Amino acid sequence: MASCDLIISGARVIDGNGGASCFVDVAIDRERIAEIGDCQHWQADSRIDASGLALAPGFIDCHTHDDLAIFKSPDLACKISQGVTTVIAGNCGISLAPLQPDDDMPPPFPLLGEPQEFRFPLVKAYRDALAATPGAVNLALLAGHSSLRLAAMGERLDQSADRKALARMQRDLRLALQQGCIGMSTGLGYPPAEAASTDEVTQLAGVLREFDNAVYATHMRDEGDHVVEAVAETLEIGSRAAVPVISSHHHCAGPNNYGRSTQTLAMIDQARAEKQPVSFDVYPYTASSTSLLPQFIRESVSVLVAESKPHPQCNGQMLDRIAADWGCSMEEACERLYPAAAIYFQIDDADLERIMRHPAAMIGSDGIASMATPHPRLWGTFPRVLGHYVRERKLFDLETAVRKMTALAAQRFCLTHRGSIAVGNYADLVLFDPDTIIDCASFAKPTQASDGIVSVWVNGKLSWHDKASTGVRNGQFLTH
Repeated sequence: MASCDLIISGARVIDGNGGASCFVDVAIDRERIAEIGDCQHWQADSRIDASGLALAPGFIDCHTHDDLAIFKSPDLACKISQGVTTVIAGNCGISLAPLQPDDDMPPPFPLLGEPQEFRFPLVKAYRDALAATPGAVNLALLAGHSSLRLAAMGERLDQSADRKALARMQRDLRLALQQGCIGMSTGLGYPPAEAASTDEVTQLAGVLREFDNAVYATHMRDEGDHVVEAVAETLEIGSRAAVPVISSHHHCAGPNNYGRSTQTLAMIDQARAEKQPVSFDVYPYTASSTSLLPQFIRESVSVLVAESKPHPQCNGQMLDRIAADWGCSMEEACERLYPAAAIYFQIDDADLERIMRHPAAMIGSDGIASMATPHPRLWGTFPRVLGHYVRERKLFDLETAVRKMTALAAQRFCLTHRGSIAVGNYADLVLFDPDTIIDCASFAKPTQASDGIVSVWVNGKLSWHDKASTGVRNGQFLTH
């Protein structure tokens, strides 16, 4: 008689690949899925009757800034409470490694941590530290272009890299990939990388071609009035470097650009039709969140101050109200509040739904754990998709939604044996109630755990159950 550690029976099994769900048993032995089907005659150490519930692959949060959060809060309740079992960190050009700065850092680096917390000059050091103190979820890391620039160029970030700086960045990126990074990210809309030329980024991205499956993920140069030009640059870089491209948190910011997703998605469709590997992630909210900077407020309907270091009494207040109380412009208020982070209300509902429906769209939270008043996406992204957009809005079916959160991300980031329920795959699993799952985090109360998540397993170990962490930290550092 075959034996295993656990059998989950009676659940509606959604395998992550987008096909029809079915009712079968799933057997887990050690860290892998041992069998799918009729396990009635298997001998198991324990069995779970999951009747009325759905079993899916653990969700992959393909856009995070959890580089430091996984050390500061290893249980990472904000993610595992949603059913997330894997996070992709190092996005938007800012990665905790490889970087060990000498001084203060420009925005948006403070969103990750204080200068002294950037203590990993090599990815190997970061990887070793994570192995010594694992988190509750798996983590894969992108090398940040801005991190590479800061190390190579110091105070010369206001110019494109010269030959010497470019060679240093190429060397550092190559080493980061050798030590386990799965690709490179850029944040071309932020001060550390605004001056980087298209050619600089293309030559760096060319290094990725030396490594099997390495990807180029980009926070584009502009998401507002010049979003079309930014998409064109993104596609050009990917084409010239001959590497897969992932556009980060794709959206069109500001009322002047509402509806332009029809144009940006058409550009992506054309590139995909020409066999260019292009995809993107999206979060299910009409507000973005990042550093509080004057250039970002101009494309927003309203701005909520999430955190101000010099003026913490302003946390959770609207920027226009703060400026009125101070008798100054919102731009001046930004300067007085900085270093600060904000939530920007700037995305159209119709654009958001159009982008989410696209077959290339993956789900990523883009949550920032360091904020005093974080965007609710940090705690609510994945249940919001399943509860609000599947059950209530009927934007797509449950199987399609799960694919966007699991197998599609695993395929795009080349995470082998992850993202689908298949024999031999790692047992990253989430058991949830499709009738009740919903996000509870709001802009007023952003750190509320979601409803409807019953149990979460990471590499075969029960890590979240009955609305609480089990204390098990079985996550791994994932690489190619």
